[in-house]
Amino acid sequence: MTETSCDPGSSPAKSAVSTGWVLASLSLSMLLSSLGTSSANVALPALTGAFGVSFQAVQWVVLAYLLSITTLIVSVGRLGDIVGRRRLLLAGIALFTAASVVCGLTPDFALLIAARAMQGIGAAIMMALTMAFVGEAVAKERTGSAMGLIGTMSAIGTALGPSLGGALVAGPGWRAIFLVNVPLGLAAFLLARRHLPRDRDLEGRARPRFDVPGTLLLALSLGAYALAMTSGRGSFGLLNGGLLLAAALGLGLFLLVEAKVASPLIRPAMFRDPGLSLGISTNALVSTVMMATLVVGPFYLSRGLGLDAARVGLVLSVGPVISAFGGVVAGRIVDRLGAASVVVVGLAAMVAGSAALVLLPGPLGVAGYVAAIALLTPGYQLFQAANNTAVMADVGADRRGVVSGLLNLSRNLGLVTGASVMGAVFASAVAAGDIAGAAPEAVAWGMQVTFTVAGLLTVMALAIAIGSRALGKRIIRSEEASA
Repeated sequence: MTETSCDPGSSPAKSAVSTGWVLASLSLSMLLSSLGTSSANVALPALTGAFGVSFQAVQWVVLAYLLSITTLIVSVGRLGDIVGRRRLLLAGIALFTAASVVCGLTPDFALLIAARAMQGIGAAIMMALTMAFVGEAVAKERTGSAMGLIGTMSAIGTALGPSLGGALVAGPGWRAIFLVNVPLGLAAFLLARRHLPRDRDLEGRARPRFDVPGTLLLALSLGAYALAMTSGRGSFGLLNGGLLLAAALGLGLFLLVEAKVASPLIRPAMFRDPGLSLGISTNALVSTVMMATLVVGPFYLSRGLGLDAARVGLVLSVGPVISAFGGVVAGRIVDRLGAASVVVVGLAAMVAGSAALVLLPGPLGVAGYVAAIALLTPGYQLFQAANNTAVMADVGADRRGVVSGLLNLSRNLGLVTGASVMGAVFASAVAAGDIAGAAPEAVAWGMQVTFTVAGLLTVMALAIAIGSRALGKRIIRSEEASA
């Protein structure tokens, strides 16, 4: 019998382990993938000098990683459903760790980009399968707390990346930001191998085929969309339009293929479930809004309020610190009050936070900005924990991987879209050729316009959530009456 399989008739006591160790292995996997996203940005100037490449070329150190995650996260989730989530997660951690070694030791820039793409594939596997494992290994009444912990580790990785990366680049050098992943990756691999529930024995059972045509079409469509949103550095030209057209055509072909193949990557009928479709759409909207704080915040604090770089960094750390400490609390609230109610509460807090970012920084300065972020961020934590719990609650064991991948994909697409669209809204409102040289009043106006738009998007998400909750209640009443 293989290491990753178990006898279906074996006692659960022989294969199950404490929930704490299971969550530790999943949390470390999520931390690694988040660190990989945020730490490399700090090293870009050093990489430019080390390899003698242009600014445009060195951006691929970040893009290769993000494109791998965006294009493959749904596909690897589905692959885990087919071949076994434990064995695929172990392979993903091993791939991420090995690619980190190559990134840290390579003397060749092209090999660095290739290794970052491999790192991204490993990260996509870790992201897609961590939430899928929660539904398998954690009791239903504790799902919210587990989702909150996973969200906390993602926030810690995002917050820790720039500061840790900066310290490593300033000390041992840029190679250390990749090599630091190696001991963490080995620890994650050993924890997962020892403590995660073993995959069910699939011998003698008919396995669904992996949808290769659908996977390729979806990857090409998502890759084209991500490049359309990230290329051009804020401008939108023929290349961006062509990529968006290619993404739309690819998505159309993907839907045609999925309707005909025997074992589709994504069953179109899945989206008839209002809980899934609305959960994914609100997740994308909310992620678009949260990206605005990362795009607009630094410019407003430096140009609008006149803060130096050190104080800008200090103020920007408020949100990630709140996220790091608030995720588990948000999860416990979800377990106590129920996911549907907390989704509405979280979105309402985000609406209030967006309004506060429009109204408070002008008269109150830094204190007003911090107060608004302190309202917006907990709302986001509540929404994330509740929405993830609600979407994953009733998913069948054979589809958890792909649904988890869809959730992560909607978040990533929201972030990519937010960086482009909200950045364009801000630049248009500032109406200056060079935002770095714009007047403080223009920058302040740009932020007010941007977060007015962000508030409207959040109101839209709130309306969707309230409508979904009302629809669910009507369905329950109808079923009770017919019974």
